[in-house]
Amino acid sequence: MDFNPEENLYTSIERFERMLKTDNVYFFDSQEFENIIKYYLDHAQINLAKKALVLAMSQHPDTSSIQLLQAELFIIQDKFEKAVQLLDTLTHIEPNNEDIYIQKALLLSKKEQHLEAIELLKKALKLAENDDTDVLSLIGMEFMFLDDFANALAYFKRCIRIDTEDDTLLHNVVYCFNMLNRQQDSINYLNKYINNNPYSEIAWHQLGLQYAQLNRHYDAIRSYEYALLVDEFFIGAYVEKAKSLEAIYRNEEAIENYLLSVKIDDASAFVYFKIAENYRILKDFDNAIKYYLESIEQDPYLDKPLIALSELYLEQNNFRKAIYYLNKLIDINDENPKYWKLFAKANLKIPFYKEAAKSFEKCIQLGDRNLNTYLDLADTHFLNADFNEAIKVLLEAEIYYGNQSQIDYRLSGYYFRTGSPMLGKKHLLNALNHDSSNYKLFKSMFPSIHHSKMVKNIVLEFQNL
Repeated sequence: MDFNPEENLYTSIERFERMLKTDNVYFFDSQEFENIIKYYLDHAQINLAKKALVLAMSQHPDTSSIQLLQAELFIIQDKFEKAVQLLDTLTHIEPNNEDIYIQKALLLSKKEQHLEAIELLKKALKLAENDDTDVLSLIGMEFMFLDDFANALAYFKRCIRIDTEDDTLLHNVVYCFNMLNRQQDSINYLNKYINNNPYSEIAWHQLGLQYAQLNRHYDAIRSYEYALLVDEFFIGAYVEKAKSLEAIYRNEEAIENYLLSVKIDDASAFVYFKIAENYRILKDFDNAIKYYLESIEQDPYLDKPLIALSELYLEQNNFRKAIYYLNKLIDINDENPKYWKLFAKANLKIPFYKEAAKSFEKCIQLGDRNLNTYLDLADTHFLNADFNEAIKVLLEAEIYYGNQSQIDYRLSGYYFRTGSPMLGKKHLLNALNHDSSNYKLFKSMFPSIHHSKMVKNIVLEFQNL
């Protein structure tokens, strides 16, 4: 009869949980307890792990592996003092047990004492008979916590030389290369890795991502295609391939790949959004709207499809629907100035000047001090013939931005319109002195004033200086 460790574990767990439902106490050997407790800890079933530990300690009080699991539980529960006391006791009993140093290192890591944790892990590594990939990987992670990606990389690479099939290790190696801005080295490493592991879809996928970062999209697409040859149901490869196809303007093929990912599993809101974006580029607006709506249905709080849909309806002069989706955005977060600015610009197109002005004012209240926001608000007041309000906004903008030709040309026009020619002349001269080439702004905004005798004389006077 073949021994199946997994089946044996589940038998032990069933027996233990059956015992908890009765008043009986069953005996388990120390290895059984160790497996049961590890299972519960790995699955974050802390209460059951505690119950198993209590019984294990009563049946096997002197077993160090059980006590080590007790220390691990203390660390998980942030009971650091108890963990330290127990681990110190175990160190005196078994000074050459590498597992004790590993637990001590995990405790120090939790306390953000990463250099000390590394020293203990190196000690554990010396005590191990061979290079232990778990310990090497833990050292790598500690170096990552310290943002020492060069040392982390060295340890993860050592791990992979021992265990070539651990995808997490491969991800960590690539991550370190990226944090060191060594994409080409990452590509070279992955190509060597693939030479030895040609059927690793993860390696092909990672290679594609590296090529894409360097805008080598044809190479990226080829890498994703190899990943899909290994695993035709690899959703990530379809999505990344689609992104690279977008980057080289092959939008129809991009849509095909996104849709293939949808067929394999329910798509995320992001994938539906990307499909819609590609249809929009192809000017297939019906399908664009369809997939924007799919994206919104998947995640009603994702702002990108709501923004895109609003913009698309504005382009089509469907102001009612544009305003509807912009209102949804503001319902989600009414403290985002970006949403209020979109709402203002939509109202300008209708045109609802008062609503637009209120929205621009909301942007400023929320901290949007961009010069263009002030200019847009002033222009909106001007369009609504609220010239004094327009002047007030520009004078406030001047406090933040000083003398800017865009402000002065507007102030000049507004003052002329409100019957203050001396102020109009002052600001027109300021604007011309700062940027005479931008006089076209004044000309387009105030054509009748531009043609007036007074303004013509001011411009002539300036030109003759």
